[in-house]
Amino acid sequence: MTNPSPEPTPSTKDVIARLRAAGSAKHKASAARLGIPSDKSFGAPVPEIRKLGKQIGRNQKLAEALWKSGYHEARLLAVLIAEPEAMTEALVDRWLGDVVSWDLCDHLCSNLLIDVPFAAKRIPVWAKDEREFVRRAAFALMNSLSIHRTEIAKGRVGQNLKLIRAYAHDPRNYVKKAVSWALREIGKRERDYGVLDEALALATELSQSKNAAERWVGKDALKELETLVAVKGRRRLVSSKTKSGRKADV
Repeated sequence: MTNPSPEPTPSTKDVIARLRAAGSAKHKASAARLGIPSDKSFGAPVPEIRKLGKQIGRNQKLAEALWKSGYHEARLLAVLIAEPEAMTEALVDRWLGDVVSWDLCDHLCSNLLIDVPFAAKRIPVWAKDEREFVRRAAFALMNSLSIHRTEIAKGRVGQNLKLIRAYAHDPRNYVKKAVSWALREIGKRERDYGVLDEALALATELSQSKNAAERWVGKDALKELETLVAVKGRRRLVSSKTKSGRKADV
């Protein structure tokens, strides 16, 4: 018996039609609350997008075409099928410049940029960028690397703490939340980084700042950093307020 031929790669038009068919008014309303224009969203749920991504597999040409379509769900899918090695700095910067919602920003960082060879080196560049979601991407990627790529993040902890200190003053909601998140994730890797005391010191300093955004970041980070405990068998520290945290090493 001969092996069946692989299914042909669907066209951009076919993929968009499938995304449109998977949409619903409920999910479209959710997208609207994220600030996504109604004419750029189908309301397709993320699980369906991930399922379609697995069916298609990696395909850089299709990914770029889907991204260019401008549709939110098409861009979520583009992230999943893009080839990390095929992403250039210019293309990554262009995609980041198109982002208008926190979900696409974080999705891009955690599902694609985390595997792009040069992305970690771009964090300082994106942090300096005044565009809200480009700056958020710097800290969202910092978070993803701390959680999933310790071998990359470990050598950048000092630089990342400096970036957190430098941009904690940004009052925009999606930026300051990402900055606090980054500070907390760095502290949680105490067993790998050995910098919980530094993270706590920075959070404390920020919590006492005269700048409102810095105070918010510091206080928000301290809520978790001050409760972190070690749990046997886990590399990351966890909050003592969580179920697993109550099993902490004594």
